[in-house]
Amino acid sequence: MIIITGANGLLGRRVVENLLRRVPATDIGVSVRDPAAAGWAAERDVRVRRGDFADPASLDYAFEDATQVLVVSVDSTGDEAVRRHRAAIDAAVRSGAEHILYTSHMGANPDSAFTPMPDHAVTETILQQAGVPFTVLRNGFYAASAAQLLGNALETGKIIAPQDAPVAWTAHADLAEAAAIALTDGRPLGITPPLTGADATDLTGVAAVVAARTGRPLERIAIPDKDYRDNLLAHGLPEHLADMFTGLFTAIRNNEFAPATSDLAEILGRETTPLAAALS
Repeated sequence: MIIITGANGLLGRRVVENLLRRVPATDIGVSVRDPAAAGWAAERDVRVRRGDFADPASLDYAFEDATQVLVVSVDSTGDEAVRRHRAAIDAAVRSGAEHILYTSHMGANPDSAFTPMPDHAVTETILQQAGVPFTVLRNGFYAASAAQLLGNALETGKIIAPQDAPVAWTAHADLAEAAAIALTDGRPLGITPPLTGADATDLTGVAAVVAARTGRPLERIAIPDKDYRDNLLAHGLPEHLADMFTGLFTAIRNNEFAPATSDLAEILGRETTPLAAALS
């Protein structure tokens, strides 16, 4: 049985939807913190069980009969994220899974200023040392995050953020399909190359894409990192999140999320989704 964790999330649900086009529903199980929210899967005969990375004992039941487990990375950071990822990988090993997959990031790096990236790097090492054939999917930066970085730009007409650089924005849908292909192919890939969209662009380029779609021009204004962080704090963002988003721009300027590659398109057997379509 193929087990997908985090299946109520944007990526996990899309992975399940892709799998349903490739294998019988009875070959798929989802591990979710809230089974009641996974009625969409149960209605299609997918096995739904509660599994919470923060409650390792729950994972033994959720992963029962697993042949493959896709561990979708959590939305926390630091020691908590690594601890939860380790719990999921350990449970997958206990389940007897023959192949464990993990949704990492193209920027996985222990020295990155963007806090999720060191977590990914540590988790990759944990998976490599687990003693089970594995695939690390080094996903490109989600295109949905580009929209988030715009903030209230559509209201103000201005994108105010630190200096940046090109990012290989990538559609959730493409990455979900690639994960489903990796699961149904069943051949461990080790650590993949960066799986990205076809183009890398900075926020000025994102602004142009949005302006073409909405008909409203957006002005890109670069401000110092400190001013950006202070603005986030003034709007009520907790300090650790303000630091995380400020660190994101440091990592972008270090070109950690570029260049774009063709590897994802090769896996999909088609062109990747353009940024304009991913943002629509």
